[in-house]
Amino acid sequence: MSYNLRRHAATAELLELVARHPVDALTLQEGDGVRMPEEIGDLKLASATYKSELGLAIYYRPERFTALDSHAFSLQRALHDRVLLPGIERLLTTRLVDVNTGQDLQLASFHASPLSATNLMRRRQIAGALNHLSELSGDVPTLMAGDFNYPLLRNKLIKQVEDAGYSLSLSDGPTYFYTKSIAYHFDFLTSKGLDIQLVETLPQGLSDHRPILVTTEILKRAGLDSPAASRSGDDQSPHDPVLDEV
Repeated sequence: MSYNLRRHAATAELLELVARHPVDALTLQEGDGVRMPEEIGDLKLASATYKSELGLAIYYRPERFTALDSHAFSLQRALHDRVLLPGIERLLTTRLVDVNTGQDLQLASFHASPLSATNLMRRRQIAGALNHLSELSGDVPTLMAGDFNYPLLRNKLIKQVEDAGYSLSLSDGPTYFYTKSIAYHFDFLTSKGLDIQLVETLPQGLSDHRPILVTTEILKRAGLDSPAASRSGDDQSPHDPVLDEV
């Protein structure tokens, strides 16, 4: 799940939200890192940023994953960032390991500059974020979810993401409503090494954004030394993908 908390306002509803949707991982934007809880239900805080009230956070389910190293990055800054939010960190990453299969997963929370910046600036930030992720993860399955602030004219963005070796996925409904009749997709994700099966837009709560719920499976190859590979069956081709659900 990914959720923009609207300057920490929606943090109060997270416990009920993850109880209703028992996810394995949670990426957050616009949270105050100093006030982020260490645990939300069965989820544990992997890392958070603290330089701004528009901070990022990543939570994970310890029964499913072990969290390794985390990294925060300040991407190219728009005028908004330089004047109002100096030094803001717009990318937070955590390396996770599946406790059952030993499979690594790179998870990231991302928050692009708001609409006061140009689409070109946001594409530069997204390109920088994907470069950081590629340097950190190599061929490890990677998912970056968050608030991209990119509601229109996405053709150049889609090509840029695909040229970098990633896929862009939007949810099944708009995530930000200007009015009851005018709404856009602001919150979506990029991924590689994953089969994104469903991205749902959840009902609106205390934030001006709506959470998105991602159902995905890790794409792997049969023959790997893992429980998933051993369960794949003797008659499976070595070129057929094996999936580990997240």
